[in-house]
Amino acid sequence: MPFHLHFGADDLLRCRFAVSPLWETQEAVRTLARPERHGYHAHWLRRIRTAAAGLDLTPLWLLMPRRGHTPDWLGPPPIGPAAAFEEEIRAVRAADPEAAREDTARALADTPGALDSPLGRALLADPERMIGDLADLMETAWHTLVEPDWPRLRALLEADVAFHSRRLAEVGLGGLLPELDRRFVWNTGTLTIDARASHERDLSGQGLVLMPSVFSWPDVVSGFDPPWQPALVYPARGIGGLWAEPADRTHDALVRLLGRGRAAVLTALDDPTGTTALAHRLRLAPSSVSEHLAALRGAGLLTSRRYGHQVLYERTPLGMALTSGEG
Repeated sequence: MPFHLHFGADDLLRCRFAVSPLWETQEAVRTLARPERHGYHAHWLRRIRTAAAGLDLTPLWLLMPRRGHTPDWLGPPPIGPAAAFEEEIRAVRAADPEAAREDTARALADTPGALDSPLGRALLADPERMIGDLADLMETAWHTLVEPDWPRLRALLEADVAFHSRRLAEVGLGGLLPELDRRFVWNTGTLTIDARASHERDLSGQGLVLMPSVFSWPDVVSGFDPPWQPALVYPARGIGGLWAEPADRTHDALVRLLGRGRAAVLTALDDPTGTTALAHRLRLAPSSVSEHLAALRGAGLLTSRRYGHQVLYERTPLGMALTSGEG
């Protein structure tokens, strides 16, 4: 039962990438209740097990049917390319109560018995309280489940965006979309998505938000009814190694040439990454990593570019040759 998203000329000009800590929080909550998603996240699940046991996530799980609608007001498309969680949760708290009630009722109807359950009736009886309570619970979930690992997660998501932005420049949107996931097919202005539900939408000049996600794997998510901008969520590249501990892969010759710290930083840059994420990955002080990055960039081994609020670094061809042992 495929999704069909129809693009016009204006839509092709209004597609953008985004990273959303709010979305990752929602999907982390969903992942806790979905054993089929646990394969890539065993390390994370072990680490948060005790803290997660202290959370009552039942109200959120009630609005996350296996098949069907999850309220758009609780996890709207991101408001910018690199919005902070605090910005996104403010938008959730500002939801219109009546619209949120209708959206929530639709989600409850997709879970057998949820609409008439005591909790379901309580949510719908007082939509203003529902918005506040669920926003509070989502914020608690963020601080407990996601925020401690956000530097690592954000680095992976932004590396995905950097990679696919380059591919967009190389092959165009029609070439890029099928590369994001094998379930996407592009044909003469229509994106077809192999999904569990049927949906058809003319984008009508709004364009499309393309959003990589860590915790949504293996699912792809598309939808967001008007007035929300349409969005397409796909599994991020590289999640297989997301929770791997850093290994000493630096060549002895590279250590002798650059010093251990700079050699480790250069070797760790498999994907475009920022200072904070590198420091977290290598267990080094951000100030030390920043100094190493500046020296490596000055030597022509790295290049940098700004993405949102931070600068991402990646190897130049010379840096790649050094880390591979060539030249």
